[in-house]
Amino acid sequence: MSLRTLFSVFSSDLAIDLGTANTLVYAKGRGIVVNEPSIVALDKNSRKVLAVGRKAKEMLGRTPADIIAVKPMKDGVIADFDVTEVMLKYFIKAAHGRSHLLSPRIIIGIPSEITQVEKRAVQESALRAKASEVYLVEQAIVAAVGAGMPITEAYGNMVVDIGGGTTDIAVISLSGVVYSSSVRVAGNELDDAIIQFIKRKHNLLIGERTAEAIKIQIGSAAALERPMTMEIKGRNLIEGVPRTITVTDEEIREALSDSISVLINAIRVALERTPPELSADIMERGIVLTGGGALLKRFDKRLSSETGLPVFVAEDPLSAVVMGTSKILTDMNLFRRIRVN
Repeated sequence: MSLRTLFSVFSSDLAIDLGTANTLVYAKGRGIVVNEPSIVALDKNSRKVLAVGRKAKEMLGRTPADIIAVKPMKDGVIADFDVTEVMLKYFIKAAHGRSHLLSPRIIIGIPSEITQVEKRAVQESALRAKASEVYLVEQAIVAAVGAGMPITEAYGNMVVDIGGGTTDIAVISLSGVVYSSSVRVAGNELDDAIIQFIKRKHNLLIGERTAEAIKIQIGSAAALERPMTMEIKGRNLIEGVPRTITVTDEEIREALSDSISVLINAIRVALERTPPELSADIMERGIVLTGGGALLKRFDKRLSSETGLPVFVAEDPLSAVVMGTSKILTDMNLFRRIRVN
């Protein structure tokens, strides 16, 4: 037995939702121990790490020229290998809470349609971050597990996991994937759509954090019962000075309309490609939404209206992936059936 393997025996197994927007880590026996933005602040010249997670996010749009805030994950996959490794090391150490010599076994949720090269990049980053073993599982399946869906039964279950970089759609039966797809339209795309809309309509430049706040506070997929407005600040592109304007929920709905349509069309395709028997199950049981995007106001109502199916938001959509991944740590039969590698 190697020293690394020996140490892994005493380490705490970890389940990781390595997301484009946020990373969540579940430690076996202790619950969710890390929930931080997937961001690293670096010195531009030396590449020295200055902050990771929440502290790095606070620097977004506010850093001097020699400091950069990097998002190492893009569209659900690794865009910057070295920075991802640094970020994982930080989160693993924060989760472990014990000797840095101990190496945990890690299970990571990944989008359903990433390439073999992208899968290897995730594994190698985790191994270089001192994991003893790394296993991959599809995010949509573990999101279904985390949402409490009975995926081991001979019934059709449909889950839509709307994350930061990707939206994963899956039809599951008997612990297996009958159909799955991954669309690179999700939370970050919605933020960018708001930025572009405000820029185009109001000649106002806003940052990512402001766009996210707008989406959360007044963003919606269908008309709200009561109109909402929000005061926002940015830089006037014509005069070059700070300016404050008020935007309405109707405007933001217009900004999000194209992206919402892409998501709904992808779900329609999944329903069209589902076998008839499983379609009948989905008609009865409905579609379950997980991920941060599931919290977009009235998205469930809009989806239900356009598909004619019941749509439910998971009890805790933000942690569904990591909680589902954590359940696999203690159920080896399920783990063997749904692991990717």
